[in-house]
Amino acid sequence: MKKNHGAKRILIVDDEANLRHILKIVLGREGYLADTAPDGEEALRMAGDSPYDFILCDIRMPVVDGPEFLRRAADAGIGSTIIMMSAYGTMDTAIECMKMGAYDYISKPFKNDEIVLVLRKAEERVRLKDENRRLRAEIEREYSFAGIISRTPRMQDIFSLIRKVCDFRTTVLILGESGTGKELIARAIHFNGNRRKEPFIAVNCGAIPENLLESELFGHVKGAFTDAVSDKSGLFEQADGGTLLLDEIGEMPPFLQVKLLRVLQEGEIRPVGAGTARKVDVRVVSATSRDLAREVADGRFREDLFYRLNVFCIKVPPLRERIEDIPLLADHFLEKYGERLGKAGVRLAPGAMKALLEYAWPGNVRELENCIERGLVLCDGDIIEPECLPDGLRNRIPAPVNVLPDDCLSLKRAAEQLEREYILKALEKTSGNRTRAAKILEISHRALLYKLKEYGLE
Repeated sequence: MKKNHGAKRILIVDDEANLRHILKIVLGREGYLADTAPDGEEALRMAGDSPYDFILCDIRMPVVDGPEFLRRAADAGIGSTIIMMSAYGTMDTAIECMKMGAYDYISKPFKNDEIVLVLRKAEERVRLKDENRRLRAEIEREYSFAGIISRTPRMQDIFSLIRKVCDFRTTVLILGESGTGKELIARAIHFNGNRRKEPFIAVNCGAIPENLLESELFGHVKGAFTDAVSDKSGLFEQADGGTLLLDEIGEMPPFLQVKLLRVLQEGEIRPVGAGTARKVDVRVVSATSRDLAREVADGRFREDLFYRLNVFCIKVPPLRERIEDIPLLADHFLEKYGERLGKAGVRLAPGAMKALLEYAWPGNVRELENCIERGLVLCDGDIIEPECLPDGLRNRIPAPVNVLPDDCLSLKRAAEQLEREYILKALEKTSGNRTRAAKILEISHRALLYKLKEYGLE
């Protein structure tokens, strides 16, 4: 008998007793610990009671056939590597079984060496998957902080800032483009600080109509307005003792900015229709993708509120400025969605990774995450090829034409020009539909209207 290769356990499932017997002898000589089952029902029971490294399963069987076995094994959480066998199978059957979770497929009659070779390849695949999982875990331990993954010095500096501010009630303003992970930063501040056991509540100020936002934030009393049939606590009260994230704070209407300033100054709220104020202990973290200093200069945001919010500022860099994080993040999302979609161990082809590294990522980390999930859904094997990526990555849109003077080195003006070009492209793609364009740009409709006016595109 050959060396047992770590005594890998294998279950042979076939309704032919003679084949089961022969395979058990052959694989036993190769060092495998082999058990047998005459049908899929018995195999499911055995695999559920005692885990196997590999399962060799016939497609045509009574009681429970191969495809049904695959479905039920997946439902039962059986994690064995499954290889299908059939004397009647076609390539279509093979592809269908592999889509359902089988690792490989072998046609009967097969030589002993063939089945051993398939198992050796499967062993190597499992070894590589385990190694990749171990390496990814090591990388995430070294380069992650509260679920945020990065090896760039700028992000490591942000991790340091979070550690310094997390235990204080100081207001924090998080600036960054859409999709950069501003809410993750806010959560890291809360869950690493002394308020971690209290509520963390997030609200997008641009996603709630103006006439409802005041009641949502501060609550209301019964009879305050037509639909106020009972008292309702607002988000500030619900977050009492904890943290309230005011996302897209730049879109808060002016009349509410005054009320928010009072909360920050006095530590109390007044529900709509109430005659008295109520004390609250809430740590306010705000976030925005807009240039608040410019909003103040243009009279759209209160200067006194800006300074109240901007006590401690964290600026999150866009993904295009942290290119070295793309492979790390891609691996993280491959692991996350690979497990969820039943495609663990899938990796990116060199050409696909090259496309990721060369793309500008206007949607930042959120866009990368969506891209990896899409690639996993579309790929047929263990490799995500470039054709599985969105068209925008494979056929990259040329950078906007530089209309700035050669002697102009203003990053602010360059960023404005880039933003203007993306707005124009989104409007072109949606035939001028502003609501759809705002969704593509991942900003609110109101924010788009501001920008159209700002850039003279109305």
